[in-house]
Amino acid sequence: MNVIDDVIIERSLFPSPHPEIKLSIVTYLSQGLKVKGLLAEPQGEDKLDGFLYLRGGQNNVGQVRPGRIIQFASQGFIVFAPFYRGNRGGEGVEDFAGDDRHDAFAAFQLLEQHQRVSRIHVFGFSRGGVMALWTAIECQKIASLVTWGGVSDMFLTYEERVDLRRMMKRVIGGTPSKYPERYKWRTPLNQLERMNCPVLIIHGVQDYNVSVVHAEILEEKLKALNKTVETWYFKEYTHYFPPRVNRQTVEKLTNWMKNQK
Repeated sequence: MNVIDDVIIERSLFPSPHPEIKLSIVTYLSQGLKVKGLLAEPQGEDKLDGFLYLRGGQNNVGQVRPGRIIQFASQGFIVFAPFYRGNRGGEGVEDFAGDDRHDAFAAFQLLEQHQRVSRIHVFGFSRGGVMALWTAIECQKIASLVTWGGVSDMFLTYEERVDLRRMMKRVIGGTPSKYPERYKWRTPLNQLERMNCPVLIIHGVQDYNVSVVHAEILEEKLKALNKTVETWYFKEYTHYFPPRVNRQTVEKLTNWMKNQK
């Protein structure tokens, strides 16, 4: 039996659009909660790099899309994408990079137990960027980290995204001016010295969902700490890249991951 079957509480097959990649909905434990996620496994018995996919959004916004997971798995990775607590039948309540960051930590441990996974990379998109940074801070064995259009500063998110303020006040419990410690606790920028893996930052300069300032602040702080960081800024693009450029960037970033020692 696969060792991972001792970690996963439940597993059920999910229809896969790719004939050579098996998709499963799995249930695993995070802080005692039953949380669900999507696991993509290319056929075969050979060892592959693991890929922890950390989505953006909140609740029903930005949910994990099987096609996106297949896109990364088809590059030669075993991919796991947690839905985060409270989603798709999972227990608990998603709290925007609060305790739900443990869903990412536990997902990393799940991939560690997979008998076909050799090493693990972490990828975060949008709000998933801050989740990826916290995972790299907490889990020291990460091979590399990619943040694409990623949040790095929760204070800045509140300032920039007027449309998200009501949700953030509800989930976090108030405003940054009233509860600065709650926003600081969700912001990893002051903990980056604990991170050891190489980092790739991808960002569209015209991004109005997550401004390029998030990327620039992260880049500056990583360089000040003499961390290994590479940046790919796209002057003409927003939060979402055109399909052709998206595919090219996926191929390029996965090759970057594989080349990290």
